[in-house]
Amino acid sequence: MGIRMASEQQIGQPNDLPEVGINAVVGFIPPDLSSIPPVEIELVHLFDKLRAVKGFVFDVDGVFTNNTIQVTETGELLRTMNVRDGQTVKWAIEAGYTIGVITGGRSEGTKKRLTDLGITEYYSGIKEKLPAFHSFLERSGLLSSEVCYMGDDLPDLPVMRRVIVSACPADSVPEVIEISDYISPLPGGAGCVRDIIEKVMKIQGKWPEY
Repeated sequence: MGIRMASEQQIGQPNDLPEVGINAVVGFIPPDLSSIPPVEIELVHLFDKLRAVKGFVFDVDGVFTNNTIQVTETGELLRTMNVRDGQTVKWAIEAGYTIGVITGGRSEGTKKRLTDLGITEYYSGIKEKLPAFHSFLERSGLLSSEVCYMGDDLPDLPVMRRVIVSACPADSVPEVIEISDYISPLPGGAGCVRDIIEKVMKIQGKWPEY
């Protein structure tokens, strides 16, 4: 099971971060590694993984949005997105990260919103996400060992098993939570996208300063 960040584990600015390795967390390397609490070892591994990320791929429903859809009398499906997620996507793209979206939905409004943010790798109406992910890798030139994927439901599992950082919102299904490297304290549609992008950018020293 992945790391669920508590307040004392939040990633701050680059100068506040530990260096890579077990020594960074415990201050020394004991002769018996079994003496280190497993969560501390896992946290070091998470820091190392976050440092390797060069691109992100996200699901939409349950990640960029919450798990509800409003249905109008005319049959339109309305979703709600978090503006801070959108702002952070812009910052990440400006900082050089490649961002993709793989979704089973076909909402043109959602597509317009996300592509207007600068996301060029947008795959919609996808039932099997792994082939779309392979296409993303080919088009972006990234390796799966350089990608963070955030999903919340069973169709996301095949991709999540293949990336360097698998992440999910707090309200994801149990199967997704079980394999995630990082579990955001925030639910889908409530800032979880910003949460994971911010952590990667801060640990890499790329978070904007104002």
